[in-house]
Amino acid sequence: MILPLVVVIVALIGLCWLQSNKNTYYGDLVALLHRKLQRIPSQTLSHTREFTQEDNELLLRVDELLNNRHELPGIDKLTGLTNRLGLKRHLMTRMPIMTGVLVLLDIYRFRYVNDLFGFDFGDRLIKAFSERLAKLTSNSEITARLDGDEFLIYFNQPMALETIKELRHDLQLPFAINGTPIVLKLQLGYLELSEHHHDVSVMLRRLDLTLKQARVSRDKLFVYQTGMDQLQQRELQLIHDLPKGLISNACYLVYQPKWDLRQQCCNQVEALLRWNHPVLGQVSPAEFIPLAEYTGMIELISEWALEQVILQQQRWQQTGLDVQVAVNLSTRDLDNLSLSQDLLVSLVKRGVSPRHIMIEITESHLMADIDKTLEVLNRLRGIGVQLAIDDFGTGYSSLAYLKHLPVDEVKIDRAFLQDVLCDPHGAAILETSIQLAKQLGFAVTVEGVETQAVWDVLVDMGADKIQGQWFSSPLTAVELESYWQSLQTKMKIS
Repeated sequence: MILPLVVVIVALIGLCWLQSNKNTYYGDLVALLHRKLQRIPSQTLSHTREFTQEDNELLLRVDELLNNRHELPGIDKLTGLTNRLGLKRHLMTRMPIMTGVLVLLDIYRFRYVNDLFGFDFGDRLIKAFSERLAKLTSNSEITARLDGDEFLIYFNQPMALETIKELRHDLQLPFAINGTPIVLKLQLGYLELSEHHHDVSVMLRRLDLTLKQARVSRDKLFVYQTGMDQLQQRELQLIHDLPKGLISNACYLVYQPKWDLRQQCCNQVEALLRWNHPVLGQVSPAEFIPLAEYTGMIELISEWALEQVILQQQRWQQTGLDVQVAVNLSTRDLDNLSLSQDLLVSLVKRGVSPRHIMIEITESHLMADIDKTLEVLNRLRGIGVQLAIDDFGTGYSSLAYLKHLPVDEVKIDRAFLQDVLCDPHGAAILETSIQLAKQLGFAVTVEGVETQAVWDVLVDMGADKIQGQWFSSPLTAVELESYWQSLQTKMKIS
């Protein structure tokens, strides 16, 4: 003889767990529990009765559910949140009309956390992040983990952008994993639902578009707008046309000079890619470079850019223009262990000295696979090519790694200059970054200099080189030759 109250308690536990985890994949079990509760007369709750076979089966199913909830097809094993399968099933039940807001977020460059600290650390961080996310979105209808570092929240009522910004702020507060403090950066896509959204695939595609746009534009939060579907068509066109642009000379290089504050001369330029599309006109690198990285075409671009730079250096050597050219490479390029040998073959073929080439690698890219990166960098350094870290101070790099990197120069990102004239804290961060790099033995170039006032501050802070519109905008090869000649004339006169 067992109190039927046990049935009620177990059923409620199951229902509460299902609701708290926002999972509807086992909706049939919820319905069964509900029917069982309805069959129990209220007066029997204080009396005893025997369990039926159906009662025993129900208890076994609930017990199995509670003990193995992370193994369910609709549940993410690591976090206990709904997974992609469970999310799609849930959204299908809400059709044909959904109202409210969908928010898609991902953790910016999370894979570098795994590379730096290991996968166990990464899993612990994802679990901690998921727990915080679940608490902060308790008013949502469903919170799901779609992929490794990508999450979706569905609010079934209007949600102001300011509220979403507060959510992002709270999620970006520091975590402490194994005693290690770490701050995550988030990118969010925001889709406000209306009567026009009655297809799950379309909704998720549009939401993915907003997140992709947030990545491309480096905005932290991007809202879906009418016409973004056309934007996707534009992206497809760019992906299709880019290889033709490299062959047809629609893609070309310009060169932005750097001014050496120590030697008071211009002896280095950075090669920058431009694309004059025959139909769309000038396409910004900020638009097509992320697409090239996403599709894998970035390796083709890097190979083309290096070849163009070497050809141009061959011409300049013949005219007496002695200048080093910096070329930015991507993470994928660092996976190529034969990069240095291929580059050396091209240099020898054109009769160009390796010292006339500098390879720039974005700081965060260095950490993707540190052991392989060190091997590739050492090989490049071994053939006489100089190396630089781009966007210094903006990635997850560890000082323990940085001090052992075989690099000659670091480039401090323009983001550090935004408040340097009006914010003492910003100025202190910039000066500390410059001095830290110099103490590690690196020359320091500061990008994005656009005023004389900032120039003067950087001179006082000890920067070695300056790059930006205040000194010179990017120039074509012909324009650079004239510019260099005029500089030489001025230096002789002075």
